[in-house]
Amino acid sequence: MIIALDAMGGDHAPSAIVEGAVEALNEYGDMEIVLVGDERAVADELRDKSFPPLRVRIVHAPEAIAMGEPPLSAIRKKKNSSIRRAVDLVKAGEADAVVSAGHSGAMMALALIVLGASAGVERPAIATIMPTFKKPFILIDAGANVDCSPLNLLQFALMGNAYAKHILGRPAPKVAILSIGEEEGKGNELTKESFKLLQAADLNFIGNVEGKDIFAGEADVVVCDGFIGNIVLKTSEGLAEAVIKMLKQEIASLPTGRLGYLFIKSALKGFKKKTDYAEQGGSPLLGINGTCIIGHGRSTAKAIKNAIKVADEFSRKKTHEIIRQEINRNTLPVKGNTLAAG
Repeated sequence: MIIALDAMGGDHAPSAIVEGAVEALNEYGDMEIVLVGDERAVADELRDKSFPPLRVRIVHAPEAIAMGEPPLSAIRKKKNSSIRRAVDLVKAGEADAVVSAGHSGAMMALALIVLGASAGVERPAIATIMPTFKKPFILIDAGANVDCSPLNLLQFALMGNAYAKHILGRPAPKVAILSIGEEEGKGNELTKESFKLLQAADLNFIGNVEGKDIFAGEADVVVCDGFIGNIVLKTSEGLAEAVIKMLKQEIASLPTGRLGYLFIKSALKGFKKKTDYAEQGGSPLLGINGTCIIGHGRSTAKAIKNAIKVADEFSRKKTHEIIRQEINRNTLPVKGNTLAAG
């Protein structure tokens, strides 16, 4: 398996990216990594590291897309950017998957332009793993599409369902729509119309789920538009970090705080592990003709290592092909912007 890694993408590039690649090479056996970026900078980062040299190579890309650049303008102007060259490698068949912690908008645009959407998919979506009291669930869309139609949400549900089945190993995933109430009639026009489509599809659809209940673990897949999904994702990340800091502050303020901390240290560590984005590493962009993994902009070496692992698993299981089959099996376009399901 060959993974194309955008070495210049992310707040800590190229050092954290290269370090994560080396950790992945040393930990996971049967894979090769192509580091795409400024050849001299990448080579400098590799110089003092120990890794299997036959399983890594560098592809020079003299340009990088900064986080603040408008994505479409940037990909037009910077045709030799590291993220563009990495996606091109997948298109050319020289890599099986692409991973980037760089500009997510540019990554999504390039995936669509260069690789194309899967047959039958109107819009790709980002699927993110979220923790619960019981077992993790998939949040989709987590930020790729700000404005969505009921058709889009149905397709997100089908893609998330395939992910839950074939990657998480859940035979009959429970699929829900994120809304402001559990009842069928609750929500805006988007959620109410989407409810009807998901209800008619070949899904284990359990209806609406409220924001306060998504972490209870009743649903395996929670569907929403990308605007709401990204807010849920970022709020959850911020809350998890704030809870840990507040607990440490409260414990430190107690006369027996140091002793108390020793008793709960392992519990805090376990909580942090469950809520740390670095444990997942990256989120797949589903609905693309290929494997594309989008990492957090502030990805550490650990996050990059785990994102590479996700890319390897998705590519080996040919998840994009499974999703294409799932979409085609469950949906049939009809007049207007609606779908006849199953």
